Amino acid sequence: MELYALVRPFLGLVSPERAHGLAVRALARGLMPDLSGHDDPVLATRVWGIDFPNPVGLAAGFDKHCEVAAPLFRLGFGFVEAGTVTPRPQPGNPLPRLFRLEEDEAVINRFGFNSEGLAPFVYRLGKRRAAGARGIVGANVGKNKESEDTLEDYAAGVSATCRLADYIVCNISSPNTPGLRALQARVEMETLLAHLVAVRDASIPDPAARPPLLVKVAPDLDEAGLADVAQVALETRVDGIIMGNTTLSRPASLKSAHKAEAGGLSGRPLMTLSTERLAALYRLVGGRLPLVGAGGIASGADAYAKVRAGASLVQLYSALVFHGPGLVSRIKSDLAARLKADGFTSIADAVGADLR
Repeated sequence: MELYALVRPFLGLVSPERAHGLAVRALARGLMPDLSGHDDPVLATRVWGIDFPNPVGLAAGFDKHCEVAAPLFRLGFGFVEAGTVTPRPQPGNPLPRLFRLEEDEAVINRFGFNSEGLAPFVYRLGKRRAAGARGIVGANVGKNKESEDTLEDYAAGVSATCRLADYIVCNISSPNTPGLRALQARVEMETLLAHLVAVRDASIPDPAARPPLLVKVAPDLDEAGLADVAQVALETRVDGIIMGNTTLSRPASLKSAHKAEAGGLSGRPLMTLSTERLAALYRLVGGRLPLVGAGGIASGADAYAKVRAGASLVQLYSALVFHGPGLVSRIKSDLAARLKADGFTSIADAVGADLR
């Protein structure tokens, strides 16, 4: 923490996207100290038949090309989500496309699924699997911007990763690919998810060997939209839902000069909205599907609020920009203390506690 506090003022001299690239390269070269430590047993949880050492994961967007999954576990994450990956390589949107909102501890991005494509992504996943690397790694899949066949784009991602990833996420909620969020409409979502479940099942006949398939939705959905998501998810037999992605909304509290930039907002200002939407979704699914809570987590208290609102697992990303790599350990320590203080003996016991 102390070292990062010394370095962080100088990050303002580097563009946000370049700083991100430098962080990825530092991890790839083993320049990150091992901060993983030993997880408190109260943090262990079992979801989808997978044993997570702790419920704190890295959200998609950091390791877009699945380059540094292994070293990321040195930060203490319980799981890491790579991607979003598109079937074919694409550059994404023009630069600049990433903005730090320092005063708000927030980030706005409009990357637009910049991706090297499935081939190198799958190669790295396979190399990792062959080496017997530890850690739970998910694959977040999307569509190409110019694609003429949305269903087959997502199907390509699922079929290519389902034998190598521990879970798969269908990202239909990024605001930076034209038309993508329209896939959250009831008919479109039902068609897509039913197709992807069928693709996964056909790829892996043994039900016990199939990775869970999740869908990632936006915190900007209204009550009717959330109800559609819940019903379609249950009817199509997907295994879970991530709430949520970045938001197109702009809270009045934002102070940064970058607050009007186009793109999705993440970080601290997203915490309240995403947690409210998570709780609403938890009520709708009624415990029949595990939920992953993402958006605005920057402390153990934030992670605990997500769990109590219905999240079986949580994810963060933007807060690392402002609080450094030691944040994960601090969140886990505080989360464990809060669980014990309230008399919970496991994460699972606390899921949805505020809504019972």
